Amino acid sequence: MRDYGFLPKVRSCNAFLSSLLRFGRADIALSFYREMRRSRISPNVFTLNMVMCAFCGAGKLEKALEVFGKMESLGFSPTVASFNTLISAHCKNGLMSGAVKLKNSMGSKGLEPNAITYNTLINGFCKEGKMHEANRIFAEMKSAGLSPNTVTYNTLISGYSSINSSEMASRLFAEMVNNGVEVDITTYNALILGLCNEGKTKKAAYLVKELDKANLGPNASTFAALIRGQCKRENSERALQIYTAMKKSGFHLSRDLYMLLISTFCKNKDFEGAVEVLKELLERWMSPDEALLKELLEGLSESGKIHLADRLRSEVGNARLIPEDYFTSVPKSKEMEITC
Repeated sequence: MRDYGFLPKVRSCNAFLSSLLRFGRADIALSFYREMRRSRISPNVFTLNMVMCAFCGAGKLEKALEVFGKMESLGFSPTVASFNTLISAHCKNGLMSGAVKLKNSMGSKGLEPNAITYNTLINGFCKEGKMHEANRIFAEMKSAGLSPNTVTYNTLISGYSSINSSEMASRLFAEMVNNGVEVDITTYNALILGLCNEGKTKKAAYLVKELDKANLGPNASTFAALIRGQCKRENSERALQIYTAMKKSGFHLSRDLYMLLISTFCKNKDFEGAVEVLKELLERWMSPDEALLKELLEGLSESGKIHLADRLRSEVGNARLIPEDYFTSVPKSKEMEITC
């Protein structure tokens, strides 16, 4: 357009900036904004909010704060979205005191925090395990006349589950249901993971059955939580059954869960099961952890089952994911005693 003597309006520029941010291209968004300024296209408050968002996305919080500080000199007043953008960036960087100060300063600009403001702060405190502070913001949210929503409760339930406080998570769940707040699969997954982390797998299994009543189905996170629970109890047989059900449902394990499952098999001296799961990990082009490989191969050697390692090497086409020296360096004394 510029080559033909036309300049886009700020509204068109904002639409382009919004698209860039939606696709995670903060770098291009910032370059485009600089070109806007060179072309003397005046920004508006929406432009500046997106520029702050771009700086935050690029890890340049100080630059975002500079833009925020210049808004009024450019003739614009910060909006709730302006504050929420900066609060979110502070929370992501673990700067919770700065995030709270920004929330507290909103009143001086004639603004009130909204549900996004409070949910962002609650999430920031929960990620740091500071549940007392998260609860304080939760109480403040309700005092301000704002109704906690699904995101609010899910965040708090997940936070309590992460610190092994499934009882408090269950209380919040009950409050959520009593208040008529929509429950989703994320809610159940957070509760299930919390119970599994505490080894309460029977209660977790009961919640899985409750999914049908809520017209919900288990997803990859549900299966992963259940597998973690059985591995915590070192019940490799049950963990394998859940893993099989998971595959039939079209879901796959993450690398970390594959290794947790293999490690549980090793602890139970079920090396055949460990090798089978390792084969599947390799077939998905994931490389095993060195310490886990050592644990498995030493276990095979001590139990006189080093032939399983040889079979693994011959059956897996992608043997390069396991260095050759792992096979050649394994002592075979136990196997030799058996075969002599």
